Amino acid sequence: MRRWASFLAILSLAILVAGMAAAAGTGAVRVLVQAPPGQRAALAVEYGLRWDFGPRGFTTDVTPAGLERLRSAGVPVTLVPVYSIQDRLISAKPVKTATRTVPSDPTPWGIETIYNDPSITKTTGGAGINVAVLDTGVYTKHPDLTRRVVQCLDFTKVTVPASGCADQNGHGTHVSGTILADGGADGLGIWGVAPQASLFAYKVLGASGSGYADDIAAAIRYAADHGANIISMSLGSSVDDPLMRDAVTYAVGKNVLVVAAAGNSGPNLDTMVYPGANQDVIGVAAIDATLRVADFSSRGINNGDGVITEREVEVAAPGVSVESTYKDGGYAVYSGTSMATPHISGLAARIWSFNPGWTASQVRAEIDRRATWHDITSGIYAGVGDDPASGLGLPQVINGQ
Repeated sequence: MRRWASFLAILSLAILVAGMAAAAGTGAVRVLVQAPPGQRAALAVEYGLRWDFGPRGFTTDVTPAGLERLRSAGVPVTLVPVYSIQDRLISAKPVKTATRTVPSDPTPWGIETIYNDPSITKTTGGAGINVAVLDTGVYTKHPDLTRRVVQCLDFTKVTVPASGCADQNGHGTHVSGTILADGGADGLGIWGVAPQASLFAYKVLGASGSGYADDIAAAIRYAADHGANIISMSLGSSVDDPLMRDAVTYAVGKNVLVVAAAGNSGPNLDTMVYPGANQDVIGVAAIDATLRVADFSSRGINNGDGVITEREVEVAAPGVSVESTYKDGGYAVYSGTSMATPHISGLAARIWSFNPGWTASQVRAEIDRRATWHDITSGIYAGVGDDPASGLGLPQVINGQ
């Protein structure tokens, strides 16, 4: 078993290196240089500084030859892992009217489920709450999002962070709509869970839907320093990167609530991705319209004690065939824990807006409390109470909040 595990580790590293080289497009790879303080400044000048993570070191892009020079000189260097979106595009066929593209349903089933109201025609809440979406960017001119955008930054550029957050993938625009789409000025669009919240659109992933951990970690810190109340990440990796973990700890210490996807590697146990598997993050699983945990949704290592710890799913939310805003100004249908995550981020924004004096930990506790009121028992490894598939259950709007 150990020999097999070692083989898998070597294979994973090889795939990681190949993936990073392809992502860089030049044969270069992203590395964390952990030189002693006396060496660090000179090396940063020689190789270029991307992000400075203090005692952890600094990140930079190096060619294979540059990487070998660093290692030959005895400089501690580690590869920066790649994180990817956790979704599956189902369709992107817009419905057009004489005036503009409209959704097939202005309040999709996921919104109705979170509101526990199948007849709802519009949503409310989220005023005064800033939600940072770290993803592939956002189409900020979408009629249902344009009034929500407060910040639009790109953490993938050479000069970072750069202005702009163009979404060439569509994923970031989709998850943002689920959180806070406001129906548009004409009221003909789609509605998110918290349509009065403000959007910090941070591009940390490229058109392929993948990006480097250091860019994401830097964006988490930036969001925490610039007024974000909630950070929503529909992305993940099997690698528990220390830069990401440090960044999450930093954000939580700044009273920021962090929400992330559980992953799409189910239905086996202990298949969650990071940062969703981090104990300081609300890890979200995906359910379908029958309220069954999707087979693709990653499972945790849950011990059923009602206390969420490392590598445990915390809650579940709609994540199958979810309609939302898209990069072309229209609408698309996606499935994945990526789609479940923004439902919880939006609910958190809504709860917080009605309780502005609360801390992030109080909002999280309220989400957990509500989840226990709607237990999810259908799906592989789902069961009564706290389980590894749906965690504590499905939190919803209650008493108008």
